[in-house]
Amino acid sequence: MNSKLRNYTLQAFTVFSLVLAASCQETTPKDDTPWTPLFNGENLNGWTQKGGKANYRVEDKKVIGSTVHDTPNSFMTTDKMYGDFILELDYKVDSTMNSGIQIRSNSIPQYQNGRVHGYQIEIDPSDRAWSAGIYDEGRRGWLVPLKDNPDAQKAFKQGEWNHYRIEAIGDTLKTWINGVPAAHLIDGKTASGFIALQVHSIGKKKKAGTEIMWRNVNILTEDLQKYSKKTPLKPIVTKNNLTVGEKDNGWKMLWDGKSTNGWRGAKLEEFPEKGWVIEDGILTVLESNGEESAAGGDIVTKELYKDFMLTVDFKITEGANSGIKYYVDTEINKGPGSSIGLEYQILDDERHPDAKLGNHDGSRTAASLYDLIQADPKKPMNAIGEWNTAKIISKDNHVEHWLNGMKVLEYERGSDEFLKLVSESKYEKWPNFGELEKGSILLQDHGNRVSFKNIKIKSL
Repeated sequence: MNSKLRNYTLQAFTVFSLVLAASCQETTPKDDTPWTPLFNGENLNGWTQKGGKANYRVEDKKVIGSTVHDTPNSFMTTDKMYGDFILELDYKVDSTMNSGIQIRSNSIPQYQNGRVHGYQIEIDPSDRAWSAGIYDEGRRGWLVPLKDNPDAQKAFKQGEWNHYRIEAIGDTLKTWINGVPAAHLIDGKTASGFIALQVHSIGKKKKAGTEIMWRNVNILTEDLQKYSKKTPLKPIVTKNNLTVGEKDNGWKMLWDGKSTNGWRGAKLEEFPEKGWVIEDGILTVLESNGEESAAGGDIVTKELYKDFMLTVDFKITEGANSGIKYYVDTEINKGPGSSIGLEYQILDDERHPDAKLGNHDGSRTAASLYDLIQADPKKPMNAIGEWNTAKIISKDNHVEHWLNGMKVLEYERGSDEFLKLVSESKYEKWPNFGELEKGSILLQDHGNRVSFKNIKIKSL
């Protein structure tokens, strides 16, 4: 080939390359999302470590976390709290590690001594390959495992950088791994919290110093609907449904979220015709001027329960009074008023006069054993209009009341101390009060508007 022809060929190739590059620029859409960096690439200003003592450092515009022995899960958390957002980031993880990205997570003294809890977007380099699935750290366990999403399982790149997109808008969470849709969850448990980078705890047989790296951590908090992406995945809905972990552990729904099946009026053969409404998966007792059992009346389970664990989400209105009763015998007290049983009190402590009444100081405040034992005054009660979670555990006569993840009281049914409390209370006229072997669960009509959902029970 002579030099003139060679020059012509070189020029033609150059022109072709420029045209090809221009064509690629035209077909590859530019990301015009107005991202805000969460990590400045230089240091961890704006972040605080919680939980364990794993090592975190910054190198080459990357956050690097490394494992250490004899410490619980560690979390590098944002100082700022986030509600609705879109988050994107890259990570590369050692193949022997497990990790995750916490979103809408919290750490408060009343919850298991400050344990970090909330939604976690899983990082899972194991053969299970559930990366970008959704786990509930410190609470309910798995919400969206990826066992039925092989495309997302295959999308993880072992030993390479992986990219996550996480959308949290309202009660809807969506995730993608390397552009592949991974999880779609509708869950109203937590509306806001910090974002955190997790370094998981390790056993003594695992090597310390294994690393996970994060980079390009960017967030969007405005105009979310404009930038939100659709997902082809069918959502997993937790409202009035059991989670994967609950199904595996023997829980069952005590209310199905749509009908009156399994319930009746405490003094009726069927469910009350008035006073209670079911709407949008929420069971609500209506306002009737604060009178006890004067409208629809209490409702009870048709089935009786002995040893159990019960959870109920409840929401009160201003000045409201209600309760969750257990070991109820509806044959006791056929007259006016509520059916008789041990009661987990539901109350607006600030506005309802009952908070200052009772035969034992403070025993009519929220989460207390009504008229008998006061709940811990440091209890984490959410604001009016927000949902709270009550949990009652009864096993071999040992009973515990929990509120929003904190144990607020415990006692022994039938003990000398319990019998003394009963003898000093409004219940002293009822023989063997609180000592039934089994009984119904009751939701109280106390004449104030109170709502319930996610009513679940596990027989122990």
